[in-house]
Amino acid sequence: MNKVVKIAILTALVLALIPADALAKDTQFWNLTADTITSLQLSPSGKNEWGRNQADNDRDHTVDHDERLKITDTPAGAYDVKFVDKGGRTCVVPNVQIKTGAIFTIEEKDLKGCSK
Repeated sequence: MNKVVKIAILTALVLALIPADALAKDTQFWNLTADTITSLQLSPSGKNEWGRNQADNDRDHTVDHDERLKITDTPAGAYDVKFVDKGGRTCVVPNVQIKTGAIFTIEEKDLKGCSK
């Protein structure tokens, strides 16, 4: 057996031992709003059934402007996203499409349903 074939077989064996979910990309939220987010919750669109605070997935429990946050325990689908920022503003962005292993964003221009 030549060296290239041996390397290919060894690589295939190593990859076979790695769990499939370890190779998957994380689903992430990318904060493109103007402020740091202190709480971010998801609800299936129109259900008003808010899940846990996803900002707790971050080391400092906040999501700064232009920072990405790993989203957990959320299957792909359409969600309403509710967040609170450091300025005390609470916003709900309806019908955000979340895809497993992809990044979704919320930008300042997306914000229409906010209160303080």
